[in-house]
Amino acid sequence: MYIKPSRKRALATDQPLLHSDHSRPKTRREFIAQGFMTGAATLCGASVFSLFANPRQAAAALSPDLEDWKESCGIASAGAGKIPFICFDLAGGANIAGSNVLMGKSGGQFDFLSTAGYNKLGLPGTMLPNDPAFVNQEFGLAFHSDSGFLRGMQDSTSIAARGFINGAIIAARSENDTGNNPHNPMYGISKAGADGELLTLVGSQSSESGGNSMAPMSLINPQVRPTKIDRPSDVSGLVDVGDLTAILDQDDAVAVMESIQRISRKKLDNVDTTLVTRDDVVKDLVNCGYVKSADLTERFADPSSIDPSQDTDIVGGIFTEAQFNENSRLGREIRKTAAVMKLVQNGYAGAGTVTLGGYDYHTGERGTGEERDYLAGRCMGACLEYAHRTGTPLMLYVFSDGSVSSNGRLDESMAGRGKGEWTGDNQQTAASFFLVYSPAGQPTALTNQIGFMRSDASVETASSPAANNVNQLVQTVLLNYMALHGEQGMFENSDRFPNHGLGNQNSRDRLIALEPIV
Repeated sequence: MYIKPSRKRALATDQPLLHSDHSRPKTRREFIAQGFMTGAATLCGASVFSLFANPRQAAAALSPDLEDWKESCGIASAGAGKIPFICFDLAGGANIAGSNVLMGKSGGQFDFLSTAGYNKLGLPGTMLPNDPAFVNQEFGLAFHSDSGFLRGMQDSTSIAARGFINGAIIAARSENDTGNNPHNPMYGISKAGADGELLTLVGSQSSESGGNSMAPMSLINPQVRPTKIDRPSDVSGLVDVGDLTAILDQDDAVAVMESIQRISRKKLDNVDTTLVTRDDVVKDLVNCGYVKSADLTERFADPSSIDPSQDTDIVGGIFTEAQFNENSRLGREIRKTAAVMKLVQNGYAGAGTVTLGGYDYHTGERGTGEERDYLAGRCMGACLEYAHRTGTPLMLYVFSDGSVSSNGRLDESMAGRGKGEWTGDNQQTAASFFLVYSPAGQPTALTNQIGFMRSDASVETASSPAANNVNQLVQTVLLNYMALHGEQGMFENSDRFPNHGLGNQNSRDRLIALEPIV
């Protein structure tokens, strides 16, 4: 008698992934990829564009002589004038191309793959994107209309915000299930000029990159190693002006600290430091320390001013109070993302990463992957909506270590949505993508696809420098970040990326997806 095999059930969002073809997780990266640990948040973004944001309440302004010292001491007050940047690290090898963001052959997103190719990307013959009913371009970049990413982004964004967004998908192979993929671009974003009022880089993990994946070795700068941030309390805890404001009001506290600075400077002027080889440097370091303390007291006497949980655009706006405080994985990822958004969009930090774990979801069914893609989409959409609410531009970059493929068997359960089951890792189907929000209007696309796939849904490794080299994938993202500022001509300057592998100016121009928004 034939007994029909039971179908696997989708795992809950909080459940870890156990694979018979994987060893038990031993490293931090493996625990995150299989969902035993949740990823934390990294942030990013600095900006003169915070001028467009909701203005912070003016506190007791520093005296003019100290304002002059702020500039000479290099104390930022509104970021570094660069577009805020957030990257999402989906640990484990998520599906990006086909079932989420459309990827085509050499003609672009609408140069469709074969039916067998889409089958490998988890799409049955009844859901192919050559049917316009299965294409959605609300965000400029074309998504499959039943994409988990898309559904999550739609639930976190207003219709008004979607009209200010565009982006591109990049065909790019990367190794499956390894932390050795140098995907993380944060150090490069810093090198391109991004900085923050409080921090340069932040990240959810205590790693060199601040995220799950490595940063390219050639870009790492130990001076700006990411600070670990993974919850709202970490944000409000970034500033501590001591007990002075407990016994004095803010105006008086600032005045006291200004007086300390002036007295200290006067004494230093009378000190003979001829035995010190760097006399001026010593004096400036001491003096700037007092100026910075006065400046922090002036701007951040009340730490709740930077607390994401106190921001009504986030709690009560993008998320309900119940969602924000929910004791579940969704609630934790929402709070993490909120911490990122607050620091990034207000120019408090220069660059960062939100790491989401549990994306090694080739579990022999489809529902688990759909639920986790939806969760990632909710977090991505929240960042885009917050950019819209604050009126600040944003570049949002999404990557994963490797990818997955389907053998064509369909998961007809409600969670599986009638799509192909994810049955194994497959680096050949990997891709990354980015979205850009501009408060001035939808960015103009030169192309929505960099590189391409073959008809069978395998990345054509010769289609771009990024297609088969993760270091050059990062360089491609950095080139596009600089191009948004109209600075692509400075890309290979000696203080930027002189040893890149993207070719000459003409070759690099073909890798730029969007017109400048600055």
